[in-house]
Amino acid sequence: PPVCTRMSGIEIIIFLLLLFMTIPDFCRWMGRPAMRYPLFVLCGLLMNPFAQSSAAEMLAEAGKVGFLLLLFEVGLEIDLPPLRKFIGPLRRSLWWIALQYPVIFLLGRYAGLDWLDCFVAAAAFTSCSVGMAHPGWRQYKGMDKAAKNELLLKMVLLEITAIVLLSAETAIYKDGLSWMVFVKLIGIAVTVFIISQLSTRLRSLFEHILTRTTRWRIHLVVLLVLIVCAIGDRLGLDAIKTAFFLGLFMSRIQHHNQRLEDYIAPISRRFLIPIFFVSLGLQVPITALVSQTGLLALMTAAIILGWRLVI
Repeated sequence: PPVCTRMSGIEIIIFLLLLFMTIPDFCRWMGRPAMRYPLFVLCGLLMNPFAQSSAAEMLAEAGKVGFLLLLFEVGLEIDLPPLRKFIGPLRRSLWWIALQYPVIFLLGRYAGLDWLDCFVAAAAFTSCSVGMAHPGWRQYKGMDKAAKNELLLKMVLLEITAIVLLSAETAIYKDGLSWMVFVKLIGIAVTVFIISQLSTRLRSLFEHILTRTTRWRIHLVVLLVLIVCAIGDRLGLDAIKTAFFLGLFMSRIQHHNQRLEDYIAPISRRFLIPIFFVSLGLQVPITALVSQTGLLALMTAAIILGWRLVI
């Protein structure tokens, strides 16, 4: 305590961040490596009382880059099957979404949201955070390979469905039901198509960077990902989602038996990605957890999880 009284808010945050960097090693030691991201969020909640607004904003902006790299890495690890194999998982995913909409709408109306807000909430709740769920999927040993691969397809389809729904709904939220909504959807489709068509050339470019460069290869790879994501953002697809599609359309890239995601791990997994999840926790004041809003959120989570067990 005497040391803490002599430290500023930003110094306390840096000290706690360094301490929290041991979380991945702790989770591996516990045999639960997929728990590291929820623990980082919890750490952000604990850091909230010490965080000044400027420090929290700085971490949030750095965290966005980390989340972008996380979704890029997840996309790289997913091998897309032929299009016909998507039909079954897509049908089941849409039923999964449709059965949850009435429950989420009732909860949203009870919380005081209007109809459009309820649509946005439903699209977000029925999505799948592939970035957070993928480590758990990879470590889980309770399913055979076929069922596990189908589950991964459902996760990806839920993410893609949410991207489309949220893009349309946020456009309606800002501009009303107008031609801008259709323009935004067309822009998303065009961006995804361009990424799919350029994926082969981009793959060659990434392999060239890994082969020809040594000292700066990590920086060049990350810079190239950011450039592509910035272009996607200009075309109408959010930069973070562009990163996911970029990784999704590129097959696994290896150099000297190391995958591309292993090369950028010092920047992504060991630094920026943990900062993103810590910044998520920083955005929630601890007082909110014991407020009426916090109790409503807890009740909502319990009801939705219970309904998912039923369906």
